[in-house]
Amino acid sequence: MQRRNFLKILGASSLTPGAIDASAAHANHAPNDILVDAVSFADHGGWVVDPQFIEQMGSPYLLAHGMGKPVANASTKITVKKTGTYHAWVRTRNWCPGPWEAPGRFQLAIDGVVNKTIFGTQDGWAWQKGAAVQLSKGVAKLELVDLSGFEGRCDAVFFTENADCIPPTDLKDLGAWRNRQHGGSLRGDIDETHDFDLVIVGGGIAGCGAALAADEQGLKVALIQNRPVLGGNASKEVRVHTLGIHGKVARLLKKIDTKHWPNNSPDAIKDDAKRHASLEAAKNVTLFMDYSVTEVTMDGKSIRSVAARSNTSHRRIRVKGRQFIDCSGDGIVGFKAGATCRYGRESKNEFDEGWDKYGDLWSPDKKDNRVMGTTVMWRSVPSDKASQFPATPWAKDVAKTYAEKKSEWYWEYSANDRHQVDDAEAIRDHMFRAVYGNFSNVKKNPANARLKLEWVAFIAGKRESRRIMGDHLYTMKDVTSLTNFPDTVVEEKREIDVHYQKSLKGYIVDFISKALFMKLRGHYYIPFRSLYSKDVPNLMMAGRCFSCSHIGLGGPRVMLTCGQMGVATGYAAALCKKHGTTPRGIAKNHINELRKLIGFE
Repeated sequence: MQRRNFLKILGASSLTPGAIDASAAHANHAPNDILVDAVSFADHGGWVVDPQFIEQMGSPYLLAHGMGKPVANASTKITVKKTGTYHAWVRTRNWCPGPWEAPGRFQLAIDGVVNKTIFGTQDGWAWQKGAAVQLSKGVAKLELVDLSGFEGRCDAVFFTENADCIPPTDLKDLGAWRNRQHGGSLRGDIDETHDFDLVIVGGGIAGCGAALAADEQGLKVALIQNRPVLGGNASKEVRVHTLGIHGKVARLLKKIDTKHWPNNSPDAIKDDAKRHASLEAAKNVTLFMDYSVTEVTMDGKSIRSVAARSNTSHRRIRVKGRQFIDCSGDGIVGFKAGATCRYGRESKNEFDEGWDKYGDLWSPDKKDNRVMGTTVMWRSVPSDKASQFPATPWAKDVAKTYAEKKSEWYWEYSANDRHQVDDAEAIRDHMFRAVYGNFSNVKKNPANARLKLEWVAFIAGKRESRRIMGDHLYTMKDVTSLTNFPDTVVEEKREIDVHYQKSLKGYIVDFISKALFMKLRGHYYIPFRSLYSKDVPNLMMAGRCFSCSHIGLGGPRVMLTCGQMGVATGYAAALCKKHGTTPRGIAKNHINELRKLIGFE
């Protein structure tokens, strides 16, 4: 794909934070100013692209994910049009402020000369001002120099001759300002527009299953994935093996599932290869990898298109479709389309979901915002020689004296005052403190002198988030009664399995969870009416954002069950085209045909 030039001309002078609005972004540009998006660096070195929090902080950024060892410099070339003194600004944050040295520190280097300012030391996402630098006309080498290996983060670097110029901080103003500096219009340019029968957002097991099913029926399919790999929680970036049953669609799901390797195993890489080969062989599927959906355009109550931005460039696309399937996990398409969503735990009385054996840990008297949490997997291995691990005073409040040599699924964090979408970065960072603080404790034991951290995820593995409401809201009663619906399209038999934080019962740390299991007498079933939005006529959902209660999610939230949902919605999209109808029309008039495609008839 073509890439834009990321060194753009900035015009406005004497700008102040929060003062830049639409009109300011149109102001004349200072021709010598330079704005560089960090993700556009030609060589990322040891830094990684982190796009998980675009909704909260405005853009993907570079992360120095060195597990305690400074990573190799990221570098790129900048063109300086005029020799002079420039004021350096870096958009960054101190991700763990406190009475200690900031963990994510880094510096800039220009043509090998290190700027004396240490960045990553100010709280909250903001522009941090650096020391003025002398730039000579011509091409210069710009580098990010990591100082700690502990998750320093850089969004953008800006050089200006104007001592009074301060880049905007308000997200709306910042987006317009950046787009203008990159040569776009104020409203944001679209580089390409595509048109498909079906648009799937989310490339986890549900999204991949939907794509394979729709491809099989000859639909022209777009699959938009916000990572460079497919598989979501099953991918090498998160490393959780697939659980659940294949149901009636084993033929498709075996193309994208995993073997039962231990969670956090590098064997996930092999299954990634199988999954990618399967999707790349699907001739009707176009993969838009590393694109994050930022906008949904409506046509009345229906979705007309979604817009997405590249995570590694300033490129933007618009993708039109007749049907849409939200497999994002966070329900981002449904949320932006205005679909009714739920979040958190319902009162036990709303759907009669109480279980006296576990009381509030299972389902509360009053609804709350507790959900099953986020996991950050990690892996330690023996090495040939003894090694040290850096002190982590900034992690002590979280890790305390906890010292465990390996991770599992129960390394999980959730809190009533932390939203899995709105506070996603804070939740992931809390888990960073847990992982690094724990391992620092492990290394204090001489018996672990040769143990080293081999891998730590920086992509968080979520279990629960927004749930989009359909014509049927799936609850615990549907599971325990083993109701086989006339429009059943998914089957499962695993227990209802919900988690709580052990700290609620006085455990030493707050990042370890415990599972509660309710065993069942047989298979249970999910109706198609739980897989399409009751509000948005051309929106279906598959995966953890399907229409259910918190307890209703407990059993079918695992990846193979989610994959079955994906296949059902992919087939349903094909029938929508065939009959010129909506998902609700399929439920009312063509459900037997859908069930036959899946294998239930």
